[in-house]
Amino acid sequence: MNTQQKPNLLDFDLKTLESYFEKLDEKSFRAQQLLKWIYQRGVIDIELMTNFSTSLRSFLKENTLIKLPEIISEKKSEDGTKKWLIKVDEKNSIETVFIPENDRGTLCISTQVGCALDCKFCSTAKQGFNRNLTTSEIIGQVWVANKMLGHFKSGKRIITNIVFMGMGEPLLNYNNVIKTINLLTNDHAFGLSKRRVTVSTSGIIPGIDRLKEDNKVSLAISLHASNDELRSTIVPINRSYPIADLLSSCKRYTEGKDDEPITIEYVMLKDINDSLKDAHNLVKCLHGIPSKVNLIPFNKFPGTYFSSSDTATINAFRDVLIKSGIFTITRKTRGDDIDAACGQLVGNFVAKSTKHQKNSMELN
Repeated sequence: MNTQQKPNLLDFDLKTLESYFEKLDEKSFRAQQLLKWIYQRGVIDIELMTNFSTSLRSFLKENTLIKLPEIISEKKSEDGTKKWLIKVDEKNSIETVFIPENDRGTLCISTQVGCALDCKFCSTAKQGFNRNLTTSEIIGQVWVANKMLGHFKSGKRIITNIVFMGMGEPLLNYNNVIKTINLLTNDHAFGLSKRRVTVSTSGIIPGIDRLKEDNKVSLAISLHASNDELRSTIVPINRSYPIADLLSSCKRYTEGKDDEPITIEYVMLKDINDSLKDAHNLVKCLHGIPSKVNLIPFNKFPGTYFSSSDTATINAFRDVLIKSGIFTITRKTRGDDIDAACGQLVGNFVAKSTKHQKNSMELN
């Protein structure tokens, strides 16, 4: 069989792996065993998977592959943040960021090579869009990060949280993202709690509704404005999914038992969206929606015409929200000295489009 036609076993979640093994007349529990080898023990050499029969190992070696993305370079910030440039094919590389804290380690992963949504304050958007990442390329970021951090040798869980906040819009690569989430939260793979996996979206409502039904992890909304006129300018997807409709989908997402609030992400742009009037409007928007707000100081990148609000303005904005009963924090900037902070990821790739491609990409 040609190597390019061989299925990459990293593209399978438990359900699809079980189907694959059943077609081979193997017991479905082989899927659980394979996941444990790859994601818990860090073993990608099929010959070392000794609870598989010799014939099964031979078949898998001949007819499948386990192909991971490749780390090209690492940069380390003064604050301990690490950024990896990761090669996904001969022409394209993406970026993944690890943020260590005292009580957790957060990995920020990418879902697309570039992004087509053209958010005006985001460096990734300025680079254009090439393609969706495959499941193996998304979950592979987690695997190679774990290896770099020594997880497979020590057995210590170093990455405790995963955020889909890197390059790309996760819900425009839905099928590959949901399989990745299934692997992250499966006890035979990485075994993370759903609350420790966060999908951040610019507001793809059909994807939000599907995520609630398929695997309801934590949700973050890149809102960044409290009125449609401004949001449609700085987050153009708002023209398709305006604020009222988006927040209605958020309310639907929070329905049910023991649900965490939606995280509302709001980048603070000087003289753009940072007035006290904007703060009061945001309070009105979020009325009746279980939510918490992350205020994000804008991180500069080459060619941008935005500036971050100053500390006093951010604090005044935050105080309006807090006094209205909304839990609000100002996100601490991490990794900005290595261009690893929010909105700064660019990777290295060939853009195929700089235009908004919602209709062709959505939920593929």
